[in-house]
Order: sequence, then structure tokens, then C-alpha cells
Amino acid sequence: MIDLIVSQGRVADRAAWMIEGAARTAQALEARYGLTGRYIGEPAPPADDDWSVALPQAEKTLVGLRDAVTAGIESDRLPVLIANTCSASLATLPVVARTRPDAVVLYIDGHGDFNTPDTTDTGYLGGMVLSGACGLWDSGHGCGLRPENAVLVGARDIDEAERDLIRAAGVRVIPPGDVTADAVLAAVGDAPVWIHIDWDVLEPGHIPADYTVPDGMLPSQIRAIFEAIPQDRLLGVELAELNAPAGSEAGDQAVSLILDMVAPAFDAAMAR
Repeated sequence: MIDLIVSQGRVADRAAWMIEGAARTAQALEARYGLTGRYIGEPAPPADDDWSVALPQAEKTLVGLRDAVTAGIESDRLPVLIANTCSASLATLPVVARTRPDAVVLYIDGHGDFNTPDTTDTGYLGGMVLSGACGLWDSGHGCGLRPENAVLVGARDIDEAERDLIRAAGVRVIPPGDVTADAVLAAVGDAPVWIHIDWDVLEPGHIPADYTVPDGMLPSQIRAIFEAIPQDRLLGVELAELNAPAGSEAGDQAVSLILDMVAPAFDAAMAR
């Protein structure tokens, strides 16, 4: 079964429709699978603020997400977080590392999200998520993810200083053109798997997302990953950064595509 968790509080959102995009995705999953989502946080307007401002503002939402994912992992259900931004994973990836230190995190994202407060040029909290989970800086929400257990899948827009940190830490990177089911399974080995997806990993035009960059992955590659990971080794899933207002045709098409990409794992989880 699926434990559906939905982030609805602002977590460094800089675009207008991220919170709504998370809600729309969750509602579609509720309708298809007969789920009742746990909605966490109160919506707030986006802002172009620095991480040092956005992080304390998101405290209550992050704590709520941490507790919800902890409960999901400890149950016999598949925790699925539908998040407005990748920044929400500052609360969840440390939970994965603490409860299953052997787990591999497939961080499927167009960016490295491995900057720190010392290297970031933009001050954006979302660009420091994976590095925070790996303990390169203190977010206040824990760490513990071993860098060798993190695999950046589809990343291509990586700052120079960020790339140096990735190499030094030993985080593995699979570029978009090299992403196959076999490559992902080889990177995972026999470990349990946590999958994080930021929709900007896709080639622009498939899913409305913030910070899209060209030369991305295709939806078929995402679906192939979900088809390849054995159900009994899938610990949880995070889907983040659908930027789509209500009533938009592009948003409706995007949600339908999202459900198709994740269907292999979600259908199997509901059949358990």
C-alpha cells in the first residue's frame, strides 16, 4: 500500500504554482488509487529570498514532513512524498539515512543540488539539498546520507564549485544519455532504494517545472527505472517541482504523464 504525503507549506518556493502542482499530482494519485493524502503545511506566496530566510520559514512544514515520512518508513507501506520543491527533502533524506543506512538514494534531477552556503551563487535553498543530507552543511534537519550512497541521475547543470564537491565527496553521476535500467541497477547493486525526482530532469516541454535545462531525460527513461527496481527493495518515492496552475491544459497533460511514468511501482505497491 501507499502512504501518500503532500507538502503544502512554502519550502523556498520561488515560482507561483509549485504548491498547487503538488496538490494536483496528489489528487490525481488519490483518484487513481483510492488514496487519502496527508497534507502538511499551510500555503504561502513564493518569494525570491535567500536560503537563510527560507529555511527557518519552512521549519514547521519540514518537521511535519520528517515525522510523516518516518511513520511511513516504519510501517509496511510505501511512503510517497509529493513535494512543491526539492527543498522539502532536507527533512526526508536524513530520515532515510537514519532508518536505512544501507539505502541508495537515486537523486533524479537536472541539477546537482550539491552547493553549500559557501559555494552558492544564487542563495537558493533547493540547490543545497543533497549536500545538506550528506552533511556538508548543517540545515538543522539532520544528515547522515553517505555520499557514496547517493547517485545523481540525469544531472547536467552543475556549477564548477559544486562539481568539485561532488567529485571530492564520491557522489556518482549518471548523465541523461547514459541513463538506462541496466546502468541504474548497476549503481544500486543489492541495496534498498529511495527515489527522488525533480521534474526539471526531463527534456523541457514534457513537464512544466522551474529551472528547466536542455538535453534532459525522456519520460520513457523514468518509467524504465520504476519498472527495473524490484518492488521489495523500493523504500519510498519523492516527486517534486510540478509548476502548473489549476485548469491549464499543460498541467493536466503533465499530471497524466507523471502517473504513467510512476505506474509500474505504484501499481505493484497497491497490489501488495
